[in-house]
Amino acid sequence: MAKELVISFSAEVIYWRGPSPFFFLRVPERDALAINKIAKQVSYGWGVIPSDVTIGSNEFYTALIPKDGSYLVPLKKVVREATKIDLGDNVNVEIRISTGL
Repeated sequence: MAKELVISFSAEVIYWRGPSPFFFLRVPERDALAINKIAKQVSYGWGVIPSDVTIGSNEFYTALIPKDGSYLVPLKKVVREATKIDLGDNVNVEIRISTGL
């Protein structure tokens, strides 16, 4: 049975106007440190971390993106619509990362 790293936190929805504009949640520093400890084992390239994310009763699969010493949780439009969240909202989130160990 695979083990998981499970983290829960609350974060504000932010918008990044990069090459691909998107909405994100920034992982708090303490949780980013826990992810960093397993990152090399679980990343499938470019440092991104495959994750199962739960917001409210909505669960979805995504990849955490490393950014400025932390990670960003991408929030696709379909996720934001299903959870009724928007820019600036404070969101409770749970992230599960399978360590396979």
